Amino acid sequence: MTAAFPALRLRRTRIAPWSRRMVAETVLTPSDLIWPLFVTEGRGVEEPISTLPGVSRWSVDGIAARAREARDLGIPCIALFPNTPQHLRTPDGREALNPDNLICRAIKAIKDAAPEIGILTDVALDPYTEHGHDGLIDEAGYVLNDDTSRVLVQQALVQAEAGADIIAPSDMMDGRVGAIRAALEHGGHPNVQIMAYAAKYASAFYGPFRDAVGSRGRLKGDKSGYQMDHANAEEALREVALDLAEGADTVMVKPGLPYLDIIRRVKERFEVPVFAYQVSGEYAMIEAAAAAGMGDRDALAMETLLAFRRAGCSGVLTYFAPLAARLLGA
Repeated sequence: MTAAFPALRLRRTRIAPWSRRMVAETVLTPSDLIWPLFVTEGRGVEEPISTLPGVSRWSVDGIAARAREARDLGIPCIALFPNTPQHLRTPDGREALNPDNLICRAIKAIKDAAPEIGILTDVALDPYTEHGHDGLIDEAGYVLNDDTSRVLVQQALVQAEAGADIIAPSDMMDGRVGAIRAALEHGGHPNVQIMAYAAKYASAFYGPFRDAVGSRGRLKGDKSGYQMDHANAEEALREVALDLAEGADTVMVKPGLPYLDIIRRVKERFEVPVFAYQVSGEYAMIEAAAAAGMGDRDALAMETLLAFRRAGCSGVLTYFAPLAARLLGA
């Protein structure tokens, strides 16, 4: 008499670690990581950010050291964000156009310290405006789209001149990608990439980031008039289509984990490199859970990063980048 047994046992390939590695459908490597870093004034400065455990603001010399660290860990790219001093924040964000501002000095320091590292720079005015919005505002507090775009073009050119490899407009103004692409082409920077924050949602997960760049408490109103509504998915596809048509090389979905469905839909629809930003609130929640004994930090971090790759991401901006790279190299 023939014993009853399953014709196929899917557990067979899961039993041994070597077998699980062999049949893994998704792979995470250090090359899939972009490390966001915060720049501040001074020399020899490291300022821990209380709402982002394990993350600090660094002076330019410290940023150069982090670039060498990224190179040694196999992380290919760094994303830079400034903590602009209070006295340089103005209604028009003019410090964004200063070729000797924090970001430009950090770019040059990284190019000297680790020229192999790619540099992604944020194009938006919120780190430079006294009101905390991503663009110029009128008397009623409305963010002016076309006036802002003209400033963003100048900001992008300043960053490209300093040596940025990827310009990343995060402001969500309509038409700014096409304007920046044209300016880069005509300004002698045809090979500078644009990674568009194409689907950036007006999220509650950005709080610790605003602490890091010194903009929390400055914001008058909110950003729901230009960042996307959490309820909308079809609109995200329209945003991505427009940015690609205007010349974006890659696109980003932000935040990350709450929007894995958007990442998947963008990847399937457009078949282009899609990135996610595992934003400050996502990172802080994992750190808080680990500190409270609710889970293992390393395991939580690696599982979420693999989820981004499984959803279709070519890469992830994450504060866990150095931790993940070390774990992957262990």
